[in-house]
Amino acid sequence: MGNRFSGLIVTAAIAAAASAAISVSVTRTSAQAPAVSGVKTPPLKTAWGEPDLQGIWTDEFDTPLQRSAKYANQEFFTEAQRAELDQARSGILNRRATERDVNNGYNGAVFFSMKRTGARTSRIADPPNGRLPPLTPEAQKTAATDREFRLALVQSTDTCKKGLAGCAGWKYVPTTSPRRAEVFPRYNTARMNRNDGPEDSSLAERCLTGGPIVFGGNTGSFRRIVQTPGGISIFYDVGQGQGWQRNIVMDGSPHLPANIRQWFGDSRGRWEGDTLVIDVTNFSPKTDVFGSRENLHLVERWTRTGPKTLAYEVTIEDPTVWTRPWTLKEEFTQQSDEENRIYTEPRCVEGNYGLPGLMHGRRVEDAAFAQGRGPDPAATDNTANFAQAEVLEDPLQQ
Repeated sequence: MGNRFSGLIVTAAIAAAASAAISVSVTRTSAQAPAVSGVKTPPLKTAWGEPDLQGIWTDEFDTPLQRSAKYANQEFFTEAQRAELDQARSGILNRRATERDVNNGYNGAVFFSMKRTGARTSRIADPPNGRLPPLTPEAQKTAATDREFRLALVQSTDTCKKGLAGCAGWKYVPTTSPRRAEVFPRYNTARMNRNDGPEDSSLAERCLTGGPIVFGGNTGSFRRIVQTPGGISIFYDVGQGQGWQRNIVMDGSPHLPANIRQWFGDSRGRWEGDTLVIDVTNFSPKTDVFGSRENLHLVERWTRTGPKTLAYEVTIEDPTVWTRPWTLKEEFTQQSDEENRIYTEPRCVEGNYGLPGLMHGRRVEDAAFAQGRGPDPAATDNTANFAQAEVLEDPLQQ
């Protein structure tokens, strides 16, 4: 599913393997919500009478998580703004390689594509400003502790020596940080400048995902929903093969005991009219969703809005991380079951091949340095994130 869009027009393709755009026309000329037809389509039903959410679904437009300050309280783009952003973003195709590209041996842009700009100015619908709520003092302290540790590991690299963005707020120190051998303050989920074990790498490199809230981004994101009497299953095809299966318990039973924790949480669903409501708790402390872990609580709402459209809304709550709950909204389009009838299961290879290779390569570098045959690995920053480099250049994200 990750590479099989049906009837899509690529407007700014940077990577053919993940190219995606839209074939849906929208005719709004002002900043307002999409027009709704005056005739309500009867909800589709399964053979046993439940609302039918089945199919392969994806978000065909690109929408930033948070709203840029330049759009203030504007919830939807005008058509003119969308066209302007599409033109500016397509210019990434012709940009020159950056110093970061050259230092890393290739242009990261070739691995990504650009979908056309969506109607919403942000996925966050509440708070009304389209921005994440403020962090609690406890969460601010945790984030600062994490960042301080990561920065300590790059203090002796060119990232700090040249004053690059990855060292903002820190300073260059030519000697290796004494913290390099320390254990990370809590379970690590992001890349750091060390490869002493699998947990030093990001979740994606370990073929893991952060949780049930996933966005398409440059590489696409698909969900296949399958319903049976009394059960619902959702398969997520995300990233570079980090797919996973999610089973929704629909029998009205309570959540698992608090001492039983799961990577994707415990999902308990119910129907409210034509909307599937899923309450998710019992997350593992190793899960990380926007900084929230074991105290995360989600309330999801899935609603079929037309023959080929599905609305998704999720309210996210964690009183130990944010000062108030907040809500995301997305719109999904159904893909062709016929064109996806032959589906190759996505496989993530980083954890099987790439990750052992990264660690082995680091050990070879350590041995060479100890023998006086190479540079100090601690002085080489291996935390470069090509996707983030491209996001910073994307006008939609600024």
